[in-house]
Amino acid sequence: MPNTTTHPQLSKVRIWIRAVRLFAFPATLVPVFVGAALAISYPGLVMWKLFPLVLVCTLLFQIATNFLNDYFDFKKGIDRIDTFGSSGVLPEGLLEPRQILIAGLILFGLGALLGLGLVVVRGRPMLVLGLIGLAGGYFYTGWPVAYKYFGLGDIMVLILLGPVMIIGSYFALTGSCSSTVIYTSLPFGLLSAAIMASNNLRDIEHDRAAGIKTLAGILGRQGAKAEYITLLIGAYVCVALMLLTKAAPLWSILVFITLPIVIQNIRTVKDSKPDSPDTLALIDVRTAQLHLVFSVAFIVALILGALV
Repeated sequence: MPNTTTHPQLSKVRIWIRAVRLFAFPATLVPVFVGAALAISYPGLVMWKLFPLVLVCTLLFQIATNFLNDYFDFKKGIDRIDTFGSSGVLPEGLLEPRQILIAGLILFGLGALLGLGLVVVRGRPMLVLGLIGLAGGYFYTGWPVAYKYFGLGDIMVLILLGPVMIIGSYFALTGSCSSTVIYTSLPFGLLSAAIMASNNLRDIEHDRAAGIKTLAGILGRQGAKAEYITLLIGAYVCVALMLLTKAAPLWSILVFITLPIVIQNIRTVKDSKPDSPDTLALIDVRTAQLHLVFSVAFIVALILGALV
């Protein structure tokens, strides 16, 4: 527990930073930058001045989602001292559940309020996209839906952190959409879902003990392994198909430099045993790292394709 005697204010800030889960930011911000990279090729007017607002709204929604996830997982007994998930600030008693809940609701409200600026500029489609993002974040674990607990987390993450966010970012900047934007969003959605799938595979026994249903729990350990591997391979199949159909620039071949990471992660998952959960302790972190390197390579490819 942090030393609150000598530097109580500093310690409190560190606790809240831990609750924010900075390590999750890359997966959240990547779709925004992908949408921006795609916008470079847009032949019309691009409103780059809206980009900071898109980033801020995205971060507010993500932090709010993390806070509410901590709150509801703790209340349901899913997050405990002996589990890997969450930021750990509630099981360790570093913050009160009510503090996390109120902070999450405030951030959702602030993000929605700032998002109205985008709606004023881009109109009703932007409102619809924003409401989908807001509902997707809140109802992840929030009452009365809590779709995470009914095996829908993986598919919703695929949709939200792939098509919804990339289309939303692109639309905010350009006021339009295209089939290329939709196709490009798919591998990012698949890799984001893979992060979720790896987390659920690792926590499959803890989640079952807590009485919640994740897709990993529904599929069983072997099925969950197959899901994870399929999501990873699917992302690269999408890129290959886009290259073959010229829906992505030739530079996109850069993403295949990440294949050694994919192979290592697949081996780790395939070789994992129920009686050795520690072997998967960092699989979600390693999958997030793969997502980040893949994303940087693809974003660079989109920029080069637009400028070179």
